[in-house]
Amino acid sequence: MTLDTALSREDPWLVVIDPQAIFASPDSAWGSPFFGDVMPRIRELADSFGDRVIVTRWMPTADRSTSWGAYFAAWPFADRPADDPLFDLVPDAIGLSPHPTLDLPTFGKWGGIEAIVGRGAHVVLAGVSTDCCVISTALAAADAGAHVTVVADACAGSTAENHAAAMQVMGLYPPQITISDTAAVLAAR
Repeated sequence: MTLDTALSREDPWLVVIDPQAIFASPDSAWGSPFFGDVMPRIRELADSFGDRVIVTRWMPTADRSTSWGAYFAAWPFADRPADDPLFDLVPDAIGLSPHPTLDLPTFGKWGGIEAIVGRGAHVVLAGVSTDCCVISTALAAADAGAHVTVVADACAGSTAENHAAAMQVMGLYPPQITISDTAAVLAAR
């Protein structure tokens, strides 16, 4: 199936994953050096998708009695109250969606997204980090029967190598996951 076929089959939703200060700031241990490069493409995509845009946020509210306890012990800088400015959207992400942010304490956001877009929907993914929250969302969505397009040049990884590795893994899941770029997604709209 080509991207044109996937995009014309239904009106897809753009999901912008975690455009937050914690992933954008060069001072953050989780800051992506590519975040600033992808935000203009994400904004261009969001403008094209209109009201069919969902923005997610990773929140530090997971139950510490689970494996998340060990996770936060390994990353104590992120173990802060949910209202800490570190978890705010970056200024360029404010207003990308007319809907409230989807705030979840999980890497993958599919469960919350599916509740909004419906089963078997087509989602177009952009955001950060390619090698964590994007891949976790994409694989869960594909597993649940969604049609997924990952916009490679609108995703930011923790490193160039990790971005490429995550894209390679997601590329192993056609036809459920299609890898594309901003120009192709916009041309198909």
